[in-house]
Amino acid sequence: MSDFLSLEPKYCNYKNSLFAVIPCPHEATTSYMKGTKNGPAAILSASRQVENFDDELKADTARKAGIHTMKPLTKARLCGAVTKVFKDKKIPVVLGGEHSLSVEAVKAAKARFPRLSVLQLDAHTDLRDAYKGKKDSHACVMRRILDICPVVQVGIRSTSEEEWEFAKKSGQDKKIHFAEHLDVVEKVIAQLSDQVYITCDVDIFDPAVIPSTGTPEPGGLFWYEVLDILREVCKQKTVVGVDFVELCPIKGMVAPDFTIAKLVYRIMGYLAK
Repeated sequence: MSDFLSLEPKYCNYKNSLFAVIPCPHEATTSYMKGTKNGPAAILSASRQVENFDDELKADTARKAGIHTMKPLTKARLCGAVTKVFKDKKIPVVLGGEHSLSVEAVKAAKARFPRLSVLQLDAHTDLRDAYKGKKDSHACVMRRILDICPVVQVGIRSTSEEEWEFAKKSGQDKKIHFAEHLDVVEKVIAQLSDQVYITCDVDIFDPAVIPSTGTPEPGGLFWYEVLDILREVCKQKTVVGVDFVELCPIKGMVAPDFTIAKLVYRIMGYLAK
């Protein structure tokens, strides 16, 4: 795998970098289309085509903050790696892989930041207690994270009856914001604590933007809608870490890979600013 943006050494050494990119090509429970294990490499490869000068922020985030890319690691090692990144006072940027890996990153974040909450950008609620006999399925990831800290869910447009009954019983339904009602960014921000970890399943986007995902859902968000949410959250909260998961690259179709690479760089810009 290449490094994010393929930066000059002085802009990507670990000691002086604010951001630590952590590729985690974990794939074990995908339930529809497979290929999320190829997501991190596709994002890193596409990032070489992203301009270092950010057109929105009018700044070179890489030169300003530094971006170090770590070697790919397994889900089992992710919690330890994120813990070290926090200890070294850096911001982890995890590239997955299937969504189940987010639990490990959130465990590390909660240990470091006691007032943590999670912002989930996703098409699915992922609130099943188990799926196909597995409690660690990507379809259960937010149920597991709710055992760790509060979650606000944004962009949702698919949930099962089981998940919805759980949400109503637990009160989580008040923190589920369906894609067709996203004129409530301030309400989302009000529901988050001061310390926030963001997990972004790329199927938050409409399939017209990101068809390269294993579980696509119609009716998703578009580029500027996602940026509007991320910009305000990064402005008003302390975002301690982020992950981008569930990219399932399609051979010969590079636009989705590039879109996510640019999104990763853009949120780094918001955080560095």
